[in-house]
Amino acid sequence: MDAVRVVAEPRRREILRLVWDAELSAGEIAERFDVTFGAVSQHLKVLRDSGLVTLRQEGKKRFYRADREALGPLATYLQSMWAAKLDTLAELAEAAERAGRSEGTDS
Repeated sequence: MDAVRVVAEPRRREILRLVWDAELSAGEIAERFDVTFGAVSQHLKVLRDSGLVTLRQEGKKRFYRADREALGPLATYLQSMWAAKLDTLAELAEAAERAGRSEGTDS
């Protein structure tokens, strides 16, 4: 499966975001989702088979990290997409804070 198809799935994109800067165990990744561990494990397998994440095994634990090099130009796209979402979230939080302050001054 090509990288574009792999990252088209929202849960796989979220997994990549989680392991972008930090190595996480399969259990740590799975606890961030509202699906079964088995479902997350299948997504991890697709990411691993496509070469988009690296796997390091330590005892019985498996640790995953995004392989930015393997993502090629998609890495830049994903980073800009995540940054845009964070910017939007920050703007919404600031607007809510301003609205809360203005409501408090009306009394």
